[in-house]
Amino acid sequence: MATTSEFTDSVLKHTACLRDAISTIDHSKHKIALVTDEANRLVGTVTDGDVRRALLAGNGMDTPVTEFMYRRPVTMPASGSREESERTARRREIHKIPVVDDSGRLVGLHIVEGRKTGIDADNWVVLMAGGLGKRLHPLTENAPKPLLAVGERPLLETIVDRLVEQGFRKIYFSVRYKAEMVKAHFGNGESWAADFRYLHEPEPLGTGGALGLLPERPTHPFVVMNADLLTKINLDQFLEFHGESGSMATMAVRDYEFEIPYGVVTTDGDRISAIEEKPVQQIFVNAGIYAFDPAALDHVEPGQRLDMPDLFTRLIAADKKTSAFPIREYWIDVGRMEDYHRANDEFEGEFG
Repeated sequence: MATTSEFTDSVLKHTACLRDAISTIDHSKHKIALVTDEANRLVGTVTDGDVRRALLAGNGMDTPVTEFMYRRPVTMPASGSREESERTARRREIHKIPVVDDSGRLVGLHIVEGRKTGIDADNWVVLMAGGLGKRLHPLTENAPKPLLAVGERPLLETIVDRLVEQGFRKIYFSVRYKAEMVKAHFGNGESWAADFRYLHEPEPLGTGGALGLLPERPTHPFVVMNADLLTKINLDQFLEFHGESGSMATMAVRDYEFEIPYGVVTTDGDRISAIEEKPVQQIFVNAGIYAFDPAALDHVEPGQRLDMPDLFTRLIAADKKTSAFPIREYWIDVGRMEDYHRANDEFEGEFG
């Protein structure tokens, strides 16, 4: 059982907001917020998944934590045994159990060791690195887009470094345009203490169709990621969210705002019921990062072009559950010249 000094950084007062919950989870050792009232009684918990779901629901950073916290967390009494908590954890498929006294006051946090959460060596990554990069001409005339320098090093090198740092050990590169340059730069992964392999697209197959080139089926959920993204997404949390959701496929999404440059008129028949001048619309857009269960590959036809949105459409049509995971970390698609320059300007501050 964790001692007092090991869980206090997870404590969050019930008067806190979404912004405070994110900060607590990010800085706590156990990546959970334990919400307490004035008497230090446990009133709820907040995980990263709860935060992402709150963002999907449109909650702002000032939303009170009491509006999205989990109000009925599993707890164990201070007098309880480790064996009891282990049985509870296995039955409920959880690995963090708050410990409370007879008055409901928080006195500890029990961590069930050895339970699988997030990344392990059996989770693969497929990086889509075969595009022509036409929007970045003339820079991509002599090098593929993933090898363009961002922050004085190839963009794809930063991506790979972060993947390896987060625990991935088997990475496939889907390549086509100037494929030999990518292979020459990364080799077999020995320099990264990882296993790098290559999927050669004979013709453009799309981000979904390239999965049909995998020589064998993965045994665990795997990540697919565009190779022109600069991001600090926590893929451990991404895979944990995917597993908890029970989805066959999860798409990372970004919040996107745009202003309609006109007055928007709402009507009821021919009657004007409201006028809103230049409203700002908020939507979620595809962020180019995905998690799949191996069974999703049943919906990919080898050798056939398939874009990722179409794969999700197929899964939805087949009544397979798909989920959205909102990215709250730094993210930029380095696909346009203005974004390429912005990525270089911001690189040192974010990744230096």
